[in-house]
Formats: sequence, C-alpha cells, structure tokens
Amino acid sequence: MLFLVLGRGKTGSLVADVAKERGHGVRVIGEEANRDGSAITAPFLAQFDAVIDFTTPEAVVPNMRACLATGAHMVVGTTGWHAHLKDLRALAVKREAGLVYGSNFSIGVQALYKVAHELAKAAPGFQFSIQETHHAEKKDAPSGTALSLKHALESANPHLSVAIESIREGDSPGIHGIEARTENEVIQLRHESFSRRGFAEGAVRAAEWIATRQGVFEFQDVYEQFD
Repeated sequence: MLFLVLGRGKTGSLVADVAKERGHGVRVIGEEANRDGSAITAPFLAQFDAVIDFTTPEAVVPNMRACLATGAHMVVGTTGWHAHLKDLRALAVKREAGLVYGSNFSIGVQALYKVAHELAKAAPGFQFSIQETHHAEKKDAPSGTALSLKHALESANPHLSVAIESIREGDSPGIHGIEARTENEVIQLRHESFSRRGFAEGAVRAAEWIATRQGVFEFQDVYEQFD
C-alpha cells in the first residue's frame, strides 16, 4: 500500500518508519507545506491508499475536511479536535470516506480503558482521580487519553465525577494513572509508554484496515479486528 503521513513530528516520523518496515510506500508532508490543508487535493490523494494524521489540534481539522471531502481513507491520531467530531463524521458519511480516530493507538491503553471501566463498576464508594503526564510540547490538556479514561470510569458509574490532573514536562510520550480511594484503602492503575512506537504501530495497522473500508470508527472499537 501507499500511505500519506501528515506531520513531520516525532510520532509522524516514526509512523513513516513503521509503515516502511511493514512493506508499504510512504510520503510525508509537514505542516509548513500544508497550511490549512492546502496541499490536499483530490488528484493528489487519489494515489494513496490511506492518510495518517499526526499533526496538531490546529492543523488536523482542515486536514480532515480536505481529506474526507474527497472520500479518502484516513487515520487520525492527533487529539484536541473532538468538538468537531459530529460535523466531520457527517462529512465522512456523506462522501463515503473511511475514518479511524482515537485518543491513543497503544494496545496497552485499550486494555487500560477496559480495566478502568470494570474497576469503576466493582468499587462503589471509591473516589476516582486521573493523573496524566506528557512532554512539554503537547498542546492539549487534558490529553485525549485522559478524557477517554474519564469517560470509561463515569460511563460505568454515573455517580462518579472524575478529576484530571495534567502535567506537561520533559519528553514523556505518556503516563496515565488512575487512583481509586476511600479513607481506608487505595487502588492504583498505571500505564507508561516508554516510546512512541506503540502509537505508531497501532496507527499503521489501522491504516491497513481502513484502506478498504467506508465508515467512521473509533480505534478502541475495532483494533481487535486487525490482522
């Protein structure tokens, strides 16, 4: 397959490397050459099997509008844009495009979502909180992953109101911790990414999967279908 990667940051560059390792052709475009999605046209996109976006919250929405309007197949690992999800979902459906999006493309984090949901059901009376740490350059806070964890907890127990503490420092790819506490005991869950490779591998596998499909899918709902 031939993939277009939008974004020359650390994760976008690693996505390109992983795609090549898996036998795919890759072209990478940085934000400086694609202001407001200006480089994305229907004739240009026609040569690619899928587009993978790891840019910024400011760049991703114009990129998505430009890609989905052509009926392209797209994977979005950028976070901070979900206020536009309803409109972009409608565009993808109208144009018969394919889209996989997610707050985190790590398989380990998907497991954490499931465990968090079950813990919230199994621990009535506990007070839950989330702490997340990312590199200093990450622009959105809380992280998309932390918001997804909050949803996993609160959807399991409607009486919960889960606070999130966000820390931005160093070069951490991502640390997410959940604490459930009473005055008598505490339960802690923690996931730490040692590198961005887990995100990159998940995104490339998602691109392989969506390249032949139409519709809008969240990564956590489809990742178990990947070969």
